[in-house]
Amino acid sequence: MKIQTDGRFLYAGVIWTVIFAGISFYWASGGMIGARSLGGSIYRLALHPPPGFTAMIWTTGVIKLFGALLLMLLLIKWRNPAIRKVLYLITRFSGLLLFLYGLLNFTTISLSAAGFLNFALGEYATFWRLAFWEPLWMIGGIFYFFAVKKKSNRSLEAAD
Repeated sequence: MKIQTDGRFLYAGVIWTVIFAGISFYWASGGMIGARSLGGSIYRLALHPPPGFTAMIWTTGVIKLFGALLLMLLLIKWRNPAIRKVLYLITRFSGLLLFLYGLLNFTTISLSAAGFLNFALGEYATFWRLAFWEPLWMIGGIFYFFAVKKKSNRSLEAAD
């Protein structure tokens, strides 16, 4: 098995990650544009941040940048197949987690909007979470998941 990258998904994933981290850094710096769209307790915390909240937002931005680093590590032609396999597995698993995070949030927020669950998001935040934020997480998951793929030796020989 040979592990290959798909440049379209890989670079889209890097751009997605850097933009997402940039949003965190903007909010950590005190920016409020878009914060209301998150709703609930996150928005209330952004309005009146307790000690440590800003540091937590900075930390989430840094953690997101590690995702871009992971994707860029896929561009290195590693000689050790174990490293390639580990990067493949981590990237695929990360993509799955990102997608599931968005999907599960989308599902629970939809259930809340339908009256089956009780979330204190408000209509404005519910709209933006369902129309933008949760699908954005799922799109990022797709970028990560499809940034790498396995090719069998047989399919590589047939291509020659």
